Amino acid sequence: MSSKRAQDESGATGRKKKKRSSSSVEAVELCGAVEEEEVKTAVKEAWSSRTHYSKGDLELDCSPFPHCIIKNFLSSQTFVENLQRELLELNFNEKSNDLYKFKQSDDLKKRKEPHIAATRAALFGRFRSWLGDVLGVELEPTVDISCAKYEYTDVLLCHDDELEGRRVAFILYLVPPWQSSDGGSLDLYSTDGNFQPESIAKSLVPSWNTLVLFEVSPVSFHQVSEVLSQDKCRLSLSGWFHGPSLERPPRFKEPSILKHPHLPRDETVLFEWINPLYLDISYQEQIQTEFEDSSEIQLKDFLKEEKFREVSEALRQTRIQWMKRGPPNKRCYESASLDSLPECVSACWELLRSEAFFLLLSNFTGLHLHFLCPADEEDEEKEDDAEEGEVAGTSAESSSSTAAADDGGRKPSTPVCCGEVRRWSHGSYTLLHDAEAAQAEYALDLILPFGCADWQTEFGGLTCYVANEEDEELLTVYPEDNSLALVYRDKETLKFVKHVNHKSSRVDSSTCREFYDFSFVYYE
Repeated sequence: MSSKRAQDESGATGRKKKKRSSSSVEAVELCGAVEEEEVKTAVKEAWSSRTHYSKGDLELDCSPFPHCIIKNFLSSQTFVENLQRELLELNFNEKSNDLYKFKQSDDLKKRKEPHIAATRAALFGRFRSWLGDVLGVELEPTVDISCAKYEYTDVLLCHDDELEGRRVAFILYLVPPWQSSDGGSLDLYSTDGNFQPESIAKSLVPSWNTLVLFEVSPVSFHQVSEVLSQDKCRLSLSGWFHGPSLERPPRFKEPSILKHPHLPRDETVLFEWINPLYLDISYQEQIQTEFEDSSEIQLKDFLKEEKFREVSEALRQTRIQWMKRGPPNKRCYESASLDSLPECVSACWELLRSEAFFLLLSNFTGLHLHFLCPADEEDEEKEDDAEEGEVAGTSAESSSSTAAADDGGRKPSTPVCCGEVRRWSHGSYTLLHDAEAAQAEYALDLILPFGCADWQTEFGGLTCYVANEEDEELLTVYPEDNSLALVYRDKETLKFVKHVNHKSSRVDSSTCREFYDFSFVYYE
């Protein structure tokens, strides 16, 4: 596909090459409201003053951000049916990453099917001119349009559409009779004082031959909610009108995650909790050899069976206070308040933060997470990458800092960690984002799942590792009961948790499956 953008879209190619002829293009009339000068003037005034306006099939609403809904956008029912038929005959490509899962056609800017060509010409011809007058800006002739099919469990998560040159986003729905219970709504988010999305303020249910458009801005956060219908297809034409971008304030930077040194616990805690197999020195050497080859390993049956069962049952207790983690353009899952954890869950948390466990991880991985771990030549190359985050609770009396030898005159760093107990259920996910890439460090990730005995891959909830600015997945960690996953990542490796979809709902009831995990990150 060519990367050059079309400079004009005022007609369609005729039968004879290099000649344009209107005879090959189907006639298409737009909604009467768009053709009325009086309506255009009223919409322009309302958009400028951020007030509500409605007349006939056209409605402008400015909450939570300006958006316009035009029903019966194309005036001929027969034309729309033929347009739908042509679109369904296109080839569609599966699109899937951290943000979305759906099927998309190739770019439609050069398609010659008569109804597609006519719709494209009307959108980027007469309607672009009308929209430019409404906004009071000169929109470019750039054609940016494709077709999308969303079917069962397909989704497009929270984002703002901002990309250089995009000024107005549009969606033309070509769907069967649709209800809110079918999912697939266009959800518009409210934002806080830092221009971060907060919650869904309005949901627009798709309807046949309805055009929705909104100005792309720092607050235009929206999503396509997961399609819940198993037999309907959410078909739409969508794209952007290009023009001068709106001014964007500086991006909000989240506070650094608090990092902690180890807790002073000796090896007794390991013998109490961990499968004796993993405490055998010769077996630890085997694990380290395998880990150094692949930078990742999964240790099955890691905790003693009775300890694992005790924690699994305790995590289901109602006394635990679960807090929703956001904002939704970065993450959506629940994290436990540490003060509310049952005693055995808190003890497991302390195990993973203990000095003895830091040393065990050093033996598993060869990383310098404890002063007793022998120094490695690569330590010289990493220079204090973990120093960026704030370290809480560091003590001058810490055994790591007092016993660590001077390494060539360089001040030794104190290994630290951060972690949380998480609950994953329908609708949970994490996303890649620019701030995460900018703050990426060398780190060891630990994931220890609970309650996922009947969890299936198709439900989502998988932890995926990708190279920065690349879509191809390097590694996927599947939730598996009592299987400790360790993954070492460099500055160019990012991770996300795949959206937990509706398939996780139980067939025999209205409840959804859920699982839990301890998620820790360790820094040398």
